[in-house]
Amino acid sequence: KKKNFQSEFRFRHRDGHYIWIEARGSILYNEEGTSQRMLGSHIDITHRKQMEARIQQAQKMESIGNLSGGIAHDFNNILFPIIAMAEMLLEDLPQDSLEYKNAREIYKAGNRGSELAKQILAFGRQSEEKFIPVGIQKILRDVLKLSRATIPSDIEIVQNIDIGCGMVLANPTQIHQIAMNLITNAYHAVEQNGGRISVELKEEKLAFHDPLRSKLKPGKYAKISVADTGCGMDPATVQKIFDPYFTTKEKGKGTGLGLAVVHGIVTAHHGEIRVASELCNGSRFEVFFPLMAEASKDEVSVTTLPLPIGTERILLVDDEEAILRVNCLSLERLGYQVTVRLNSREALEAFSANPDRFDLAITDMAMPGMAGDQLAKALLVIRPTLPIIICTGFSERIDQEKADAIGAKGFLMKPMVRADLARKVRQVLDQSTPD
Repeated sequence: KKKNFQSEFRFRHRDGHYIWIEARGSILYNEEGTSQRMLGSHIDITHRKQMEARIQQAQKMESIGNLSGGIAHDFNNILFPIIAMAEMLLEDLPQDSLEYKNAREIYKAGNRGSELAKQILAFGRQSEEKFIPVGIQKILRDVLKLSRATIPSDIEIVQNIDIGCGMVLANPTQIHQIAMNLITNAYHAVEQNGGRISVELKEEKLAFHDPLRSKLKPGKYAKISVADTGCGMDPATVQKIFDPYFTTKEKGKGTGLGLAVVHGIVTAHHGEIRVASELCNGSRFEVFFPLMAEASKDEVSVTTLPLPIGTERILLVDDEEAILRVNCLSLERLGYQVTVRLNSREALEAFSANPDRFDLAITDMAMPGMAGDQLAKALLVIRPTLPIIICTGFSERIDQEKADAIGAKGFLMKPMVRADLARKVRQVLDQSTPD
C-alpha cells in the first residue's frame, strides 16, 4: 500500500531571496498499515512561479485597461458639452465682462479634465510598438498633472521642464509609463515621512564615450531626472533594483516589476538609466534618450486665425443627445447644414433614402446596435466616395490607422474643441473628390 502526496513551499536563501520548491512523493505501508519508507523528489519551481505571476500581472493590467477605457469614455462624454458650450460662450460674451471670465475658467477646467482622461487611457491601455517623433516635455507635464492629483499635497513636487528640449524617436505610451513608474517610486520613498520629489528634463551633450561606465556614445540626449529626499538605498539594494520581482516595498504594495519594465523600455529606445542613492539621503534616477538629428524645438503655437467655415450638408450621428446637440450647434454656427440622428440605424435609413443629400458624415464610434466603424462601412457600400469622420473617446478599438483602413477620411478624439472640429471638417471636405 502507498499514499501519494504533493505540496509547494518556499525556502529563504541566505542572501534573502526566496526559492519555490515542489515536493512530490509516496509513503509506503506494510500489510499492517505501518509506514515503512518514503520515496519522493524536490523540484525547484521558482521559474514557473515567476511565469505564473507574470501572467496574473498581465491579466490584471488588461482588466485595468478595460476599466480605464470605459471610465475615460464616459468622462469624455460628460466633458464634451461642457467644453463646447463654454467655447461658444467665449465667442458670444464681451471679453471685459465677468461672465466671459467665468466661461473661460469653465473652459480651462474642462480641458484639464480632458487631459486627465487621456492620461487615464494612456495608463491602462497596452502599448503599441510604434516609435514616432516625441516631445518628452508634454508627456512629463501630463504625468505631473496626474501625479499631483493622486499624491498628497503635503509632499512637494518640484519641476524643471525645458520646453525647448529636442524630439526623441519613441513610443509615447512607454515614455509615459517610465515617468509614472519613477515618480510613483519617488512618492513611495517619501510617503511615510514626507519630503520633496524633483522632476527635471533637459538636453545634455556627452562629449566622450567611456565603455567601462556607460554604453552611450557621444552626442546629444534628452535627460529625465527624478529625485526624492526619501530613505535612499544601500549599494547592495541598488545592484538589484532592476531585477524582475525585486522590491523594497512591503507585501502588497509592489510587484517588483516596475523598474525592470522601465529598464527594458529604456534599452529598447537605445537609451540608458542611471541611479545614485545613499541611505537617508534619497535617490536620483536619470534616463537618457538619444535626440533626433533633425529635432525641431519649435513649440506648437496657438493661433487666433478665424475658423474655417462652409455651407455643405453634414449627417451627424451620436447616441449621446447632449453631444449631438452641441456638435450640431457648433457646425451650424460655422455655416453648415446639419442633419442629426441618435443611432446608426436611423442614420443609415436617412442616408439610404437619398445618398446624394449629404456631403459629409460624422459618426461617434461607441454606439449600441451598430458601432461607428460598422456604420461607416455600410455608408461606403452605398456611396464609396462619401467623406466620413469617426469620433471616439476611447481609442483602443479605433485609431487613425484603422479609420484609414475602413475608408474614413478623418479621425477625432473626444472631447475635441470647436477649432479642431472646424479644421478637420474643412480639411476632409476640401480633400475629397466631388462625385
